[in-house]
Amino acid sequence: MDIKTYESVLPYMGNPFTDRIKRVIADTPRSSIDDPALTPAGVMVLVYPKNGQHCVMLNRRTTRVDSHKGEISFPGGRVDPEDATLLDTALRETHEEMGIHPRDIEVLGALDDTPTTTRYRISPYAGTIPYPYKFSPSEAEVAEVLEVPISSLMDSRNRRDEIRITDGDLDCAPAFAYNGHIIFGATARVLHRFLQLLETSLEEDTP
Repeated sequence: MDIKTYESVLPYMGNPFTDRIKRVIADTPRSSIDDPALTPAGVMVLVYPKNGQHCVMLNRRTTRVDSHKGEISFPGGRVDPEDATLLDTALRETHEEMGIHPRDIEVLGALDDTPTTTRYRISPYAGTIPYPYKFSPSEAEVAEVLEVPISSLMDSRNRRDEIRITDGDLDCAPAFAYNGHIIFGATARVLHRFLQLLETSLEEDTP
């Protein structure tokens, strides 16, 4: 299914779209990472309707955070001792960073674990919120809130390849361009996997 088809379908999905996300996540085996050398972290992939299409929430980190300064990321962070689960971590961090209360988030499911170059193991959770919503970004952590249309992320013109040399070998990973920003690293890999699930789900319904 090409981008024009996505753009014609997405604006009219409403709640059935998030129901679709919940269903495809439930039907897809989740890949987990069991490596005690990696620090566990939880993030939220928030999807919600805005201006007739569904968006994913990201943020640009400030230069005052400990790591990944100025990079584009999901709301989330490392596990704290009081967190019973990594989902609790993702919900708590989303509240601290964006002012979104956990009770306002409908959790749609858990996505694949993803490692980072800074030795974290990210456990992403998809969720949705009512919109419009009054965000309250943390001035210390969030420099800019990005509400990225899914149709933009699915547009091949906005896709990039991130090339790195790892142990002497070329490593190619997905990246995305949006509104002057480049989304790369673990955030892009989580997005890429999430979009793969959506694409598979939508193509199954294509006559």
